[in-house]
Formats: sequence, structure tokens, C-alpha cells
Amino acid sequence: MNGIHLYNVAPAIPPEIDFLETLSMNLWWSWNHDAIELFRRIDPKAWKQSGHNPVAFLTLIPQQRFEELTDDDGFLTHLDQVRDRFETEVIKKEKSHAASSPNSVAYFSLEYGIHESLRLYAGGLGCLAGDHLKAASDIGLDLVAVGLLYRNGYFQQYLRDDGWQQESYQENEIQLLPLKRAYNDQNQPVRVSLPMPDGRLYADVWRLDVGRVKLYLLDSNIVENKTDLRKITGRLYEGDRQMRLRQELLLGIGGFRALIELGYSPSACHMNEGHAAFLCLAHIEHFMKSRGLDLESALQVLQRTNIFTTHTPVPAGNEYFTVDLVKPHLEALKEEMGIDSDEVISWGQPENDKHSNLCMTILGLRMSQFSNGVSRLHGEVERKMWRNLWTQCPEDEVPITHVTNGVHVMSWLSGDNAQLFDKYLGPEWRDNPADADVLKRISQIPDDELWKAHELGRARLIREARDIAEKQYAVRNAAKSEISRIKSVLNYDALTIGFARRFASYKRATLLLSDPARLEALLTNKEYPVQIIFSGKAHPADDVGKNLIKQIIEFAKNPSVRQKIIFLENYDIRISRYMAQGVDVWLNTPRRPQEASGTSGMKAAVNGVVNVSILDGWWDEGYSPECGWAIGKGEVYEDMEYQDSIESQAIYNLLENEVIPRFYDRQESGIPIAWTKMMKASMKMAMEYFTSHRMIMEYKKNFYEPVKKAFFALTADSSTLVHDLVNQRRRFMDFWKDIVVHKPVLDKDISALHVGDKFVVITVVELGEIKPEEVDVEVYFGPVDPDNCICKSKTARMQVIEDKGDGKYIYRQEVVCDSTGRYGFTTRVIPSGPDWKTDIPGFITWADGS
Repeated sequence: MNGIHLYNVAPAIPPEIDFLETLSMNLWWSWNHDAIELFRRIDPKAWKQSGHNPVAFLTLIPQQRFEELTDDDGFLTHLDQVRDRFETEVIKKEKSHAASSPNSVAYFSLEYGIHESLRLYAGGLGCLAGDHLKAASDIGLDLVAVGLLYRNGYFQQYLRDDGWQQESYQENEIQLLPLKRAYNDQNQPVRVSLPMPDGRLYADVWRLDVGRVKLYLLDSNIVENKTDLRKITGRLYEGDRQMRLRQELLLGIGGFRALIELGYSPSACHMNEGHAAFLCLAHIEHFMKSRGLDLESALQVLQRTNIFTTHTPVPAGNEYFTVDLVKPHLEALKEEMGIDSDEVISWGQPENDKHSNLCMTILGLRMSQFSNGVSRLHGEVERKMWRNLWTQCPEDEVPITHVTNGVHVMSWLSGDNAQLFDKYLGPEWRDNPADADVLKRISQIPDDELWKAHELGRARLIREARDIAEKQYAVRNAAKSEISRIKSVLNYDALTIGFARRFASYKRATLLLSDPARLEALLTNKEYPVQIIFSGKAHPADDVGKNLIKQIIEFAKNPSVRQKIIFLENYDIRISRYMAQGVDVWLNTPRRPQEASGTSGMKAAVNGVVNVSILDGWWDEGYSPECGWAIGKGEVYEDMEYQDSIESQAIYNLLENEVIPRFYDRQESGIPIAWTKMMKASMKMAMEYFTSHRMIMEYKKNFYEPVKKAFFALTADSSTLVHDLVNQRRRFMDFWKDIVVHKPVLDKDISALHVGDKFVVITVVELGEIKPEEVDVEVYFGPVDPDNCICKSKTARMQVIEDKGDGKYIYRQEVVCDSTGRYGFTTRVIPSGPDWKTDIPGFITWADGS
């Protein structure tokens, strides 16, 4: 039947409680326990049935129940308390802060994991982005976010009887999500478009409120698009390379155009992974059209107003597109944007390599003032991986730093632990979890109360695991006896180990299965019972990852252990939250150094769960014997089979000799005092160093504020600074090649120096057309490794002591020997100031022979 007009009918909520509708439309409720409880108490069964989605939930409530609530004094009091907090934390603060000013920081991500009811995420990257927005809201950061509105999102996982993963996709029903159409200043709904080789792509823009932060989502599933183009915002990380390319073009170019249409002119753009790097093209287009800049000038502004975060610690994990695929799409954009496709492609290639594919990571690095990995170790890995881009730059000076990820405490902390924190830490823990007084008070939580709260979390997890497993078996049409058996799987009092993450080979989910007999002995020990809960998804195209899941299912069928081990299907934020709040041990076994950060262990740690992990990602920073156990000592082996063998045995040894005995070391009270001490240390460690509040403040101080300052200076009316930068770069490009640094000479023999000794370094530098004030001449020195390469370098700026004429100068500097060891030094010339530190391939000239 054609010509049907659609409309939605919302519940008629009485005025006394119509705040419920307001609350349902802002995801602030999702990290506030009182708000969650407010919905749940209306009808617990309907709340569960709705998938904890308030918009859908309210449609399930009979009108009579709403009328009853208007006479329920307890409910009305509860509602008033939640409303007061919402108005204080969102409405009033939004009015007093520029929560969404025209020059907001713009955050771009291909996925957002905010709550399980909003399937716009696949895993850790999305949850990190969601926590980023929540923390930004909490502190009142001037930030706006951009993503895609997936109609199906990431796949839903279910397993065959033999344990092989299957995938299905469910429709995200827009009318049951807290979405609002985005309107511009003329009160017109915003729609953006961009040309594709096979037609024009249109996208509507929706707004999602995350506390005080606005997240704008682009939707291509509209009738104006051809069928293939409508599918662009269908599935996350699914489809061929062309579909992925078009998703990323829509995110970057369409997303930036949407912000402009909405009245924004971002002072900084933060790309969360290389997926978002095409925003640079739209940003350049904006500078050229709105400010009259040429391409060369627009590039100088762009490169100083972008931040790029990479989460990928292995070269193969970075996003590449073949030139044959990407060029027609860039050609389609050329007329509109005025940017040559070959030039764009070159921005995503190593210098002087015109035959390689376009790398989105290289594009992001080249176009950003600040680039970072997501843990200290990951920063080191990234500098090593991308050193070839900055051909003359020492590895430790490659301009990629790190901001270690953090988690949003209120989103992951159990309600029982939140009550303990309110009671013993004071209300300031919510706004400033790393406060010294707050951390000190964690030790004052009584052991028995902490243990009771933890046992409640474990009990909830086991109930939920049984419920999930029962549904899994029912879907498979399992025998009645099997369904009956699964209802009693797991023990409420046993040491519970959790392993939950993406099933990729490097994460080694089956490392614990390396010695089946030894594992079986652990699981069947009646005096000290142990049980394991697994959960996680393999990418649909990753048969190796799927086989890891299959191995676990096969092992779990062993009659002697099948009540002690379980795999929970369809890992999502809900299961992650239950596990982080309920297990006793969080097991993590990546092959170092391939874990960029790994935030799941942080979520567990804030709940007092003890981590047992390889020293990789965040745990390389967080580990101490007081708060958990390290598997190995951070070794990296060339022989991966040998590494697996060594580290699997290390896990068994830790469990048998340390973890299990400490967990079951009970006093007369039945409380494991030594274990609760570790729980408190774990909480302190996570609250001090690994929260999204700490993370967002680092981004703000070290990246956002400097970039915003640069933006306003560069976009001043006269654009004088931009012209100066363009001219300076032209000079460097023309004349840097002529710089010569002669071999340095010394004022004394340095073969036998002692701490406190000094020596003078003198070098002759031929600068040619470059002036001394345009450069820094430095002594570069530091301890050397076994190959006599300088590591942990230091620099000392040299001073001109004589002008020899014709661009030739003599420089001098004194070096002090302040500690023992074997050292090396040389001299070099670099541009003066910070403006050219990130330029690829960079401007550095070393002394002859260096």
C-alpha cells in the first residue's frame, strides 16, 4: 500500500511526573544510579523487558500505572531528588558554562558506547568514546561530538551447538531512541550531502544529549539516497572496503559540514582513531571558503588545530585504502572542495612514496598538532612504528606522546560500591575521584562492608549468567535436562575469574587452556573452588578468533568442569558491567606489546576486582604487588609458541601458589583480610590514575587549550600569523638543504670524565640563507645503548660566539656530567620554537658523521 503516513503516539504522562520524559531523553540517567532506580521501581519486569531503554520502557507502562505514581509519595520524593540533581548537573551548569559554544572542541568517532540500549558501538574504542563524552559533561568541557547513526549497529552474537559463532543484526528503532532532529538557526532540519562517484549522498542529522554534551549522528537511510548509499549507516564494521571508505567520508566530511550548518566553527578537532581523518578535507574547505585562505595557508591553520588519537599498536591494524578505490571518491569531491585528489592521497602516504596505499593513520598524524597513543607503553610502540615518517628524527623525539585511557567511574561502579563511597569517601569522590583525601578514605571502608558489597556483586553476576545461559540453551532447543542443569551453573561462593574482551588471536583467550589437566585440577578442587566466566565476540571475518571461542565451548563440555566454566554470548556493555562488578579476578593475557590500553581491567579495578595480567597496555603502569599480579616481567619473545608456553605456566603458578591461597585465607569472621586489602589498593590505584576525569583533564590541559589558543591567534582578522607561517615554511623548503653542521670539537680530552666534570662543545654551522634566529643549534646527548645509539636524550641549546660571515657561525655550549654511565653526543640544527615539531618529514640537520 503506497502513500502511508507514519506517526508516533507517546504515553500521556501526567504533569506531576512528566520529568520522566525529559530524563528519558538525556543519557545522563545512564550513569546515575538514583535515576536508573527511578525507572526500575515503576515496573521492574518492564524495565528489563525494554532492555533498560527508558524511551521504550515508558511505552510499555499502562496509563493506570502513571496515574498511580502521582499519588505515590515515596516515588514523588525520589523523582524530586533526581530532578534536582539533573537540574544542578545539567541544566544550571549548561547555562553557566559554554557547554556547546560555536568554537567548541569537536570530537569525531566512528563508534560510541554510552549504554547497551544504544547499539552504536562494537567494543573498547566505542566505550572509551562514550566515557570521554560523559567525563566532558561532568567537568563542563566545551565539547561537541560527531558520529554515525547505525540502523543495525554491530552484530549480535549467538553460538551453534558446536561453539561456532554466528552473527545476526537487529534494527535500531529510531522512534524508541532518545534522538531529536537537529535544527539550524533558521529552525530548519539539518541535512548534509557530499558527492559520490555514483551519485550524491544525503544524510539527516540527529542529536543525542549526553548530559551537557551534544552528540550529532548522521543518518543516510533516507529515501533521497539510492539503495547502496542508504546502507552506509547500516552496519558498523561490516561490508566491503568501499562501504568502509564511504562511512569514513561521511563521518569526516559530512560530520564537519553538519557542524558548520549547525552554527559551529570548531576551535579544535579531535580524531578518535584514523576513521575520522577525512574531516581534514572539510576543515580545509571551510578555511578556504569562509576565510578566503589558499590551500597552503589553510593547511598551516589545519595542522595546528587538530588532535589525533591512535589506538592501534600493530602496523596491520591501521586503516588503509587502495588508491584505485579512494581516488574516484576524491575526484567526485574535487570540484566542490577545490582540493586535488593526488595531493590528498599523498598526505596519507609516507614521504616520497607515491605507490603505497592511503593510510588513515598517516593522514591523521600529518594533519595534527598533537598525536597520542593511549598508554605509556603504547606511546613508545607508536613512536617506534612511525619513526620512518620523520626520517631524521630520533625515535624518542617522534612527536607522538600518550594520554593513558581512563574509565568513567559512575558508569561502571556498582550501586553497592557507590553507596559505600558516599558513606565513607564523602560526595567529592564523584567530581574529584583522585583527590588525596578521597583516596586516603578508601582504607577506612570496613572490610566486612566492602566484602559484603562485593559478594552482592558476585551474586548478581551469577544470577545474570544463569539467566543468559538458560536463554542461550533454550534458543538452541537444548534438552530439558541441559536447561535444568544450566540453572545451577556456577557457585555463589567460589573464586570467580573473568575473561571478557574481543576474541582476537593476540589477546590469547585460550592461554589458560594450554594445560587442560592442570586447569581441570584447579576447577575441580573441592576445598578451594574456582570458576571461570568467559565472554566476547570475534570479528565476523576472523575465523581464528571464532575458533578460540569454539575451543572454550568444547572444554566447557567436559562433565567434570561444565558447572565451573561458562561462556556468555553477545558480550555488550551490560555483560561487561556485571562482570566488572562481580568477578574476583580479572584475567588479561595479551601478547605484549600488542594491547594499546585495555580499559576493561580498569572498570574491574574501580570495583575492587584484582587484576592478573600481562604487563601490557595500562597494566604496565597500574601494576604493583599491593593491587594485583603481573604475569611475567614484561618480556617480549620472538618465538610466540615459546612465549605462550612460558606465560601459561606463569598463570597456573600464580593461581595455585598466590591468588587462590590468598582468596581463601579467611579469618574467624570469614572475611579474607589480605584480599580486601588488595581490593582497596586496586580501587585507590584506579581512582587515582585511570579515570576518564583524569584523562579528559590531560586532553584539556595538554592539547585542547593550546590548540584553541592557536586557533584564535591564527584566525584573527589580519591572518598575519598564517602568512608568516607560510613564508617561513617556504624558506625552510627552499634553503634548509643548504645547512651544513661541521663535526663538533672539544676543549679537552673526554676519555676519562667524572661526575661533576664539564666540557665545552664547539661547532661551526653554515646556515646559508637561513638566519640564526630562525633555528636552534643544539648539543644532543645522553646515555647510549649496546649499539652506541643515544637513548633518553637531552638537549642543550648552543650560543653563537662568532659570526664568520657568508652565513657561517661558530656555536658553543658547556656540558655537565651529572651522572655515571656511558654517553654519546653530537650537534644538530632544528627550527626554532614549537611550530615545526610535527612537520613530516621534518627539518633536522645533524653534524657531519652523525
